[in-house]
Amino acid sequence: MKKTNLYAFFQRLIQLLGILAIIGTVFLVIWFYRLGILNDSNVLKDFIHARPLIGPLIFILVQIFQVVFPVIPGGVTTVAGFLIFDPLAAFIYNYIGIVIGSVILFLLVRVFGQRFILLFVNEKTYDKYTARLETHGYELFFILSMLAPISPADVIVMVTGLSHISVKRFTWIILLTKPVSILSYSYLWIFGGDFIRQFLS
Repeated sequence: MKKTNLYAFFQRLIQLLGILAIIGTVFLVIWFYRLGILNDSNVLKDFIHARPLIGPLIFILVQIFQVVFPVIPGGVTTVAGFLIFDPLAAFIYNYIGIVIGSVILFLLVRVFGQRFILLFVNEKTYDKYTARLETHGYELFFILSMLAPISPADVIVMVTGLSHISVKRFTWIILLTKPVSILSYSYLWIFGGDFIRQFLS
């Protein structure tokens, strides 16, 4: 794809924003450490529970953002939700944020097409996944990817925006598959981490 100077600028801008997001995450960790949040998980819960309205709203917005702007690994924020909130609330907040973010991402690709995707992924990755669009089993591949706890979900959602799958069908697939991936991913990392710590000890 031929790149204009403006398009190349936006690619570099997004790369810069990705670096700034990482730096911001480091400063957030330092701030949490100063608050004592990293030393005591109850401090984090108290910090959020002291803000019963703004806390969940911020978390949902973060989940929407990390799907639409895939810089922060989605699994990190998903697991964080289960560490901060009670299990039912964490699931609901994760679910709302990820579903809304996925639909927005899908629609952005429908509007802006290939050029939007290539702002976030390299051409090799793009070619790898768009090659599957030509196969008859792409929808099944998409469904299985959304069910899987570990998959490049954001990339696949973007590529699916180029497919013939309708917005309505896409939304239903996301609504039905995301509960499985959210719960399985969180179970894998939370309980898997406990298992590894016990095994090493």
